[in-house]
Amino acid sequence: MRFAVLLKWVPDLVEDLEVDDEGTGVDTEDLKFKLNEFDDHALEQALLLAGEGDEVVALTLEGDGAEKMLCTAIAKGASRGIRLTGGSSLDTAGLADSFSQALGADTYDLILTGVQSVDDRDGQLGPVLAARMGLPCVSVVSEVGLEGSTAMVAKEYSGGMVAEFEVDLPAVLGIQAASEAPRYAPVSRVRQVQQTVDLEEFAVSGTGASSGSSITGMAQPESGGGAKMLTGLDELVEVLNGLGVT
Repeated sequence: MRFAVLLKWVPDLVEDLEVDDEGTGVDTEDLKFKLNEFDDHALEQALLLAGEGDEVVALTLEGDGAEKMLCTAIAKGASRGIRLTGGSSLDTAGLADSFSQALGADTYDLILTGVQSVDDRDGQLGPVLAARMGLPCVSVVSEVGLEGSTAMVAKEYSGGMVAEFEVDLPAVLGIQAASEAPRYAPVSRVRQVQQTVDLEEFAVSGTGASSGSSITGMAQPESGGGAKMLTGLDELVEVLNGLGVT
């Protein structure tokens, strides 16, 4: 069985975020970046599902962090790493177009991506990619099992509800959480991969697709008046009485 996992390099949200000079995005000049957390779970889920003789292929667009992501994926157990050149990551539609070209050039039984990334606006990469490729898709997935040519998938809904689906393969899954926490790749192992493994490249062309939406303005949230800390019931009663609550 062959698995494909899509990876993306995103801002680390522990950093202080500032709006750029145009007022339509985040200033990334001094930001640290990392692998999208949900994509890390997608990779872990693929590695857990893969058995002896199976292949796990990691794919990402070229750019800062691409080599590190792919080499780390291989250090964790992925079979190959493919860097897409000439693709578009401006929005979900362009990203889906780029990945669909690379994925369509080969045959995969299961394509896994993170349910969303911290820098997208819709969290729809899985569904849009599946539509491009004519494949079934289930997103917000928290559990996956394989039975022959089908996948048994648990999908989470709001309110704590979970539904189980039987999905014919090949298919696309948007992973919210892997069955186990993502494994750690030692720095020494990642460096060894960087020195010994040749990453593959795939040229993408004609990615003019757009989601049809754009950001017209972005600003830091305005500070409120703060909060008043109450030290006892009498103070609470006094506040409520001042608000007309009896």
